[in-house]
Amino acid sequence: MATKIDITTYPGNIINGQFLSTQTTRHSIDPATSQPLYEVPVATKQDLDVAVHHARTAFKSWSKTSHAERSTFLKSFADAIEANRDDLAKLQTMEQGKPLGLAQTEVNMTLTWLRTFAEMQLVDEVLEDTEEKTIYSTRIPLGVVGAIVPWNWPILLGMGKVGPALMTGNTVIMKPSPYTPYCDLKLGELAMGIFPPGVVQVLSGDDDLGPWMTSHPGINMISFTGSIATGKKVAESCAKTLKRYVLELGGNDAAIVCEDVDIDKCLPKIATLAFLNSGQICMLAKRIYVHDKIYDEFTDRMVEFTKANIKTGGGFEEGVVVGPVQNKMQFELVKDMYAEIEKQGWKVALEGGVRVSESKGYFIEPAIIDNPPEDSRIVVEEPFGPIVPLLRWSSEEDVIERTNALETGLGASVWSKDLARAERMARQISSGSVWVNSHFDVAPNVPFGGHKESGIGMEWGLEGFKHFTNSRSVWVWKKVFE
Repeated sequence: MATKIDITTYPGNIINGQFLSTQTTRHSIDPATSQPLYEVPVATKQDLDVAVHHARTAFKSWSKTSHAERSTFLKSFADAIEANRDDLAKLQTMEQGKPLGLAQTEVNMTLTWLRTFAEMQLVDEVLEDTEEKTIYSTRIPLGVVGAIVPWNWPILLGMGKVGPALMTGNTVIMKPSPYTPYCDLKLGELAMGIFPPGVVQVLSGDDDLGPWMTSHPGINMISFTGSIATGKKVAESCAKTLKRYVLELGGNDAAIVCEDVDIDKCLPKIATLAFLNSGQICMLAKRIYVHDKIYDEFTDRMVEFTKANIKTGGGFEEGVVVGPVQNKMQFELVKDMYAEIEKQGWKVALEGGVRVSESKGYFIEPAIIDNPPEDSRIVVEEPFGPIVPLLRWSSEEDVIERTNALETGLGASVWSKDLARAERMARQISSGSVWVNSHFDVAPNVPFGGHKESGIGMEWGLEGFKHFTNSRSVWVWKKVFE
């Protein structure tokens, strides 16, 4: 029978298959109420050293396991998560703020991701095979992976690092965000009962833990998801020990809407994917370029749809799409972007604004900005909140140039009935993912990552698996001793 978790208690960090308590504890808050949640451990540098030692010891045997053995472990882990899916979704809403339905979706996606990873395998490639020699290209695990997880999708993005690391033969130390430590600690607790000691460890800490991990000589790779500014610091720190890294960083995705679209069919998805999770997803539609011929109608309809369907409130309320902004720091950043509306004189299609709430939650109503200047902050910066600009275009060449103008390149979309035209435009966009007549589609078997300052390397898919390995060429000469 699968272990049932208690989401109210956090005895310690998960190190070598055991709870390790810490002298210092801390807590996060429920962003819908500002009320404190449960006490969690704060790892010391010595705790990290101990975890790295056990991870390196466990790597010696884990790296020699077969694909079938790793697959069995990972599927058992997925089963344990599924047995606790309701509690994990509830806990996710409490700590992250996202609506319960979206939290349930995240848990369900995580199960799909882990089970798909369990079936994926990097196999040797024969580069040359003659009577004299055979040359193979092989992949071998790196060692200890440090997985640094963000606060917006802590379950999926955490397991999206852990799964590939394990399936390629590495051991993992996962560090959740200090804002959202709870679900990842519980996932570590479930892993503790399934994997051999030291294979999966989870350390909760403060702002010091990340830099300790990126500079630690015993960690061979960092997989990081977060802001561009922090990603640059991660890369700089990793360079000191020449450890490998994958960075999935911020985006400022453009959605290009052509004049031939059926507004009724595309607007609900575009509007929802501008405000989902309070805009706190790196791959949402954050710059919506609408053809001049339909701009006014599209704008009016998007305002109507948002007013009627994009409800703001606590994550446990029925029908909520926009929950609270996750933390006070991000709340202040989004409020500052809203303050720009009046300062810069932007025209507003939907006003939005900070909601005064008795709950003291970090609530902000969605705002739609009507055709602001291309160099305005709302266009060139990622707000990571429920505020989005609509911008006019009439020339394909111009809108592609504007789409590619920024130093970000995570995702983008093109919407048109003319599939040949849309695909032609999509292939001119420099982004890690480009969708035609959709946005924010992801899958465990499809590589995911950014161009330019939106990241280095890829996650997911076999391409993502490769980043958790070193390439090794094996030359076998057959006739030397004949």
